[in-house]
Amino acid sequence: MYCGMRRRQGVLVGLVAATGLLTIVLLWSVVTTVFFAITVAYVLYPLRRLLVERGTHRRIAAAAATSVAFLAVAALIVPLLWSLYRRRDTLLAYLRTLPTSFEFEVLGMPFGFEVGSLAATARVAITNLAVEVAGSAPIIGLKLFLFTLLVYALLLRPSAAPAVVFRAVPEEYQSLVRTMHERTRNTLYAIYVLQGATALGTFLIAYLVFAGLGYPGAFGLAAVAGILQFVPVVGPSILIAVVAATDVVAGDLTGAATLLVIGLVFVGFLPDAIIRPQLAPYTADIPASLYFIGFTGGVLSIGIVGFIAGPLVVALFVEAVELLTNERPTVQRQLDSEHTE
Repeated sequence: MYCGMRRRQGVLVGLVAATGLLTIVLLWSVVTTVFFAITVAYVLYPLRRLLVERGTHRRIAAAAATSVAFLAVAALIVPLLWSLYRRRDTLLAYLRTLPTSFEFEVLGMPFGFEVGSLAATARVAITNLAVEVAGSAPIIGLKLFLFTLLVYALLLRPSAAPAVVFRAVPEEYQSLVRTMHERTRNTLYAIYVLQGATALGTFLIAYLVFAGLGYPGAFGLAAVAGILQFVPVVGPSILIAVVAATDVVAGDLTGAATLLVIGLVFVGFLPDAIIRPQLAPYTADIPASLYFIGFTGGVLSIGIVGFIAGPLVVALFVEAVELLTNERPTVQRQLDSEHTE
């Protein structure tokens, strides 16, 4: 009887794995959207639970939390696209005004740097990007609708998936599932909430810096700086370096030096120094080097979804290693006890 039940359970596990693989293959074009929806629902669940505990109906609570996700995504994408669209002519005109070459001397030795071909390549890339975004607008809108619908569905019945998981996992292994769940939650919180708060602070400070220094398109530059805050290690400092380099090419050495000093301090360093310590107790406690490896490897391996999946996989791997390390002394003590008896 027991062997028959075990065999039946094994067949069901194989059936679930096969149908799950088939589902991923058939729905591959929206796998990224589904993954992002699941991770966002993970982060928004505490908000939904708080609203329900205060007497809000579960449907209204799920809708309110979903609205937060929708507005956050819109706030991340719309300002940048709108700023680029409004200033497309200015940007292209600026690229046309760049000199074809840049010459300088180091220790009396002349050096030259060709920028004409780079500017032409940048103009073509910007034009192609605008055409591609315009052509993909219906698909982007459909995926955004799917994202919103999935987040709402997951927040409406948040206990459905965990119930299935815990029924399928033997009781002696459920503590491991809870540990991995906590690591997943903390990692996603660190990626979305901590990085998001730091990105918002970076955007506000960068706007003041670029506007104060008289740069055209300060809003767009600030939006790019905020988005780059999600890139570990380098962050918005790379934007400061690029803008300063364009000033050097244009012959404004004073402006480039001023931007480097003020920008690296107030845009590259200050948000991390002020915001991150306040939210540090809620982070996943992942070393920056491992976070950077996960981010870079994930993006290069599977595209934009690796932005979340890479650090998450690294965090789960670190947690699994810690569990194994903590488990070895316990197992060794049990073996020693049995040997003594």
